[in-house]
Amino acid sequence: MNGMNGVNWMVSLGRWGKVVKHRGLLVLVLLGVVGVLPADAQRRRRAVTPPEKEPNFKEFNVPYDGLLTFVRLRYTPSQYGWGGGGGAFGGVDYNWDHDYPRADRHLMTIVDELTAAAIRSDGSNVLGADDPELFKYPIAYMSEPGYWTLTEREAANFRAYLAKGGFIIFDDFTNWQYGPLAEAMRKVLPEGRVVQLDASHPIFHSFFDINTLDYYHPYRGGQSYFLGIFEDNDPTKRLLVIMNYNNDVGESWEWSDQGFIPIELSNTAFRLGVNYFMYALTH
Repeated sequence: MNGMNGVNWMVSLGRWGKVVKHRGLLVLVLLGVVGVLPADAQRRRRAVTPPEKEPNFKEFNVPYDGLLTFVRLRYTPSQYGWGGGGGAFGGVDYNWDHDYPRADRHLMTIVDELTAAAIRSDGSNVLGADDPELFKYPIAYMSEPGYWTLTEREAANFRAYLAKGGFIIFDDFTNWQYGPLAEAMRKVLPEGRVVQLDASHPIFHSFFDINTLDYYHPYRGGQSYFLGIFEDNDPTKRLLVIMNYNNDVGESWEWSDQGFIPIELSNTAFRLGVNYFMYALTH
């Protein structure tokens, strides 16, 4: 825990949840979320008409061969999520494709070079939360989850994925975007409780020893927080979910080879990514 900073931050999210104490951890119980977003959030992205037909994302996927493969979860963005320019598929920004595919491949290259895990680093996969193929892969990643929408079928399949050993990394979201993510996770894990993690948790020591979580958003500023949901809401059990709130480690993965991301910032992002994968593989 980060002392009063953590307490103040959790209280500031009171419209989206209720703060309670649980075994010494500050806990945010997922409740219903108001669906109306602030006006500035609604104006954040340039209005774009969704494409009549989405690309066949699977044509970019690599076949399953038993190797550890980066899996990115796709979704249909909320009405506030569609944006133009910079998208990986036909110039449309789908939100979930932010930093794809460079971030995915760069991280897996680092995992391959530093660990003994059998890695697929020449490609990554894009799958939906309801895709049965998801169960072949122990780790999934989602970018910009503040725009995530999901059906009951997707929620049920993703719930089963987490229950059977799956692990999800939520990255690149800040401010009001926590609310929609909390609402989506309420559908997946209705009884789930989000807790703020501190540097003593094993995920921060699964490969590298990360002894401080005093991080800030790489280009927006503001304190970063690392949030999680545990199996059975028991912090002594497996961590199912990690959320990089007010952070964007994928951005540092993507641009790590371009010379304009500070080396230490990229190194920090890669340390976190490697630790996330090693924790998920060993728990």
